[in-house]
Amino acid sequence: MDVVLVTGGTGFIGSHLVRLLLERGVGKVIVSNISGRYRNLEALRDRLEIARADLGIFTDVLRLVEKCRPQTIFHIGAMLAPACDDDPEAGIRSNGLGTYHVLEAARLFGARQVIFASSMSVFGGAPKERHSTIDDYSGTRPDTIYAAAKLFSENLGLCYRRLYGLDYRGLRLPNVNGPGTTTHGYLEYFNKAIEESVQGRPYSIYVEPHVRIPVMHVADAARAFYELAVAPSDVIKTVNYTILGPVPAPTAGELVNAVKAKFPSSKLDFNVIPRISALVDAVGGQPFDDLHARAEWGWRHRHDLERIIESFSSVPVSH
Repeated sequence: MDVVLVTGGTGFIGSHLVRLLLERGVGKVIVSNISGRYRNLEALRDRLEIARADLGIFTDVLRLVEKCRPQTIFHIGAMLAPACDDDPEAGIRSNGLGTYHVLEAARLFGARQVIFASSMSVFGGAPKERHSTIDDYSGTRPDTIYAAAKLFSENLGLCYRRLYGLDYRGLRLPNVNGPGTTTHGYLEYFNKAIEESVQGRPYSIYVEPHVRIPVMHVADAARAFYELAVAPSDVIKTVNYTILGPVPAPTAGELVNAVKAKFPSSKLDFNVIPRISALVDAVGGQPFDDLHARAEWGWRHRHDLERIIESFSSVPVSH
């Protein structure tokens, strides 16, 4: 990978991926976001090229890809789920059309590969027998604008792979956690429960204690993007891959117990918002399997629940 473009590269997952790419000796890393700010990558500013582009504006994306001519595009930039539901037009433009813009620019200007950040939310409201295992070929029926746009993007990537030979590959990410995230969504309770406990502040979890969500540490997520990108072409069969962290996924109650074991003075309780709890449970309440990623390109997570919580211990305590 001589020249790499990372959309959304100044965000939480994107900035960790950028650091990993630099560690692995990628020749040139170009980072794009909508604001042009690079706070998460300040220390690496002299090793990067930062570009401002709105994924929802085709000319922005065309100019960016034409100028930097990347061999690989890691397409991570996206509008988050609650914002998409609040403004469906903006969500579709950013997350659906934005992916089309990236794929088409890659085709026009000779990018070899696009690695896409999808989401396990694509499984959404598809009818399932409770406790039946979900894998990459299970039914999908997204019930948020965010998830619908992600599924559209996955399928569009498959089309570009077939029609134009673009080496498109996708990751269906679980909830990604770790210190320093500034993003907010329906699943933010997991990160907030740990962060607030580290800071000695009380926090109320808004889902039922039995609700579980698949989770993954951000270091594992960044590594997954890299490992998928460098996997030999002949092993890529499934193309859009579910990847998992700890299995089984922890419930909210198990999260509370684990946080209190690490931080005994933590002040966690439950103040359930039924609508959001039900929405989260519709996806996370099922057991998942990442067998195809494991078998085809050797995916393995490294952070269990205790190690995820431990990673927050280095965060400075505010007073």
